[in-house]
Amino acid sequence: MTKPSTHLFRLFIWGVTAARHRALVGIESDPNTPPPVKRMTKLARWISFTGKSGEPDYATAFQKIGPAAIKLGQTLATRPDLVGEDAARNLLSLQDSLPPVPFALIKAEIERSFEAPIESLFTEIDPAPVGAASIAQVHKGVTTDGTIVAIKVLRPGIRERFARDITTYEWAAAHLEAMGGEAARLRPALTIANFKRWTNRELDLRREAASASELDEAMRGIADYCIPEIDWDRTNGRVMTIEWIDGVKISDVAALKAAGHDLPDIARRLVLAFLTQAISAGFFHADMHQGNLFVRPNGDIVAIDFGIMGRIDRRARQWLAEILYGLTTGNYKRVAEIHFEAQYVPSYHSVDEFATALRAVGEPMRGKPVSELSVGQMLDGLFAITRDFDMQTQPHLLLLQKTMVMVEGIATQLDPQINMWDVSAPYVRSWIRDELGPESALANRIKEDTETLLRIPALVRRLEEQYPPKGGAPEPPPLPDIELMWERRTRPARRWPGFLLSAALGAAALWGVTAAGWLG
Repeated sequence: MTKPSTHLFRLFIWGVTAARHRALVGIESDPNTPPPVKRMTKLARWISFTGKSGEPDYATAFQKIGPAAIKLGQTLATRPDLVGEDAARNLLSLQDSLPPVPFALIKAEIERSFEAPIESLFTEIDPAPVGAASIAQVHKGVTTDGTIVAIKVLRPGIRERFARDITTYEWAAAHLEAMGGEAARLRPALTIANFKRWTNRELDLRREAASASELDEAMRGIADYCIPEIDWDRTNGRVMTIEWIDGVKISDVAALKAAGHDLPDIARRLVLAFLTQAISAGFFHADMHQGNLFVRPNGDIVAIDFGIMGRIDRRARQWLAEILYGLTTGNYKRVAEIHFEAQYVPSYHSVDEFATALRAVGEPMRGKPVSELSVGQMLDGLFAITRDFDMQTQPHLLLLQKTMVMVEGIATQLDPQINMWDVSAPYVRSWIRDELGPESALANRIKEDTETLLRIPALVRRLEEQYPPKGGAPEPPPLPDIELMWERRTRPARRWPGFLLSAALGAAALWGVTAAGWLG
């Protein structure tokens, strides 16, 4: 188990790095920041000898801290309620790129993971990577059967480094949340728990390959949206081999125009593909940034990099669809009711007051193109009212919010006049009619009641097993729980002041590593 002093040392070093890029100035100046945290940020600033002026550069700070911090920064970009709107916007520019690992190490990693010489798997691999991110890098290659593929390989030692850093994030988040108040409402410990789950999935390339396969099944009936094929024979936990994609990056607008593509049509299809994944399938590509989407010569949109995937259960999807439809049609009362039904808002608040607050957010955005107002601005507005209505963070929606902002950004670049609401409304209305209409409600009720009836025999058997007929030997009386001598732990009487000091310092240092402040 890592010692508290080790966690504090790591957090302080990260805090000093953040201070060099003025990433702590917001914390230091925010009146909501607790005094111990302010003192820690001042100390980090003094030690960093930073006298620079200008805007805080949170993205660069996280990139300097290391690979795990890059991923954490991308997660926090979805949390303007936790880090502040300015920090969230800056973190959206965080580039997940690092200098490449020498090919000799990559070759050794491939051979070690397959326990076979590389020549038995690939006839050719380009030593120069086509991409080098914080977790893995990708090389173009040719398999022994002549197929051109992309080979994704984990950086050597990256799993161990992430595990080390995440233990410190967990430790600091727990101490921060223990302070109560606003920190408890924002649930930083749960944010780190979700971050850990997401990154553990990214660090197992078999799971990424499985995610690609599952998404391919979900989207198979959707024209013009493709998922590359996985080469399972050349895929394991540290190496993933996937079909090579020839196409234009969706961010290269000039090249798309030169190829004769209809950019507004691509933007519309991208939005509908995202809605199909999130609302119909409940399983969506949650890393849809510009580098992970390509357009083939025939116009197909192709997605790559399935390390970060989002999943939403059926009930939450129904709420989501009704919320989106209510906002597009101006039915704020129904949107408010859904928030109360989902227990996103505590019941002691007024539904009507919450509906009015939603109207203040949604009404200015209806009927306007994204060039004037956006989904991202709407989310910022929604975050701004969460404190007034004591809404806790909903972790299952964080990836969805992040992906909505990404999709909106790409769609706007392709078609500055696109109206996200106008594109979304027909799809959402159709889905609600099919899934929440009377026929669907009746079918679901029949299905649920039938499943309940079929469970009755098994329930009776379990009851009989738990309450067998009386007879035989009498049931023994409960025995006292005696602490055995060799299990007794020593309890030092005077260590509590040190624990309290560690808790305060840990919480303060987490404020530094998140490089942002409370709601402002």
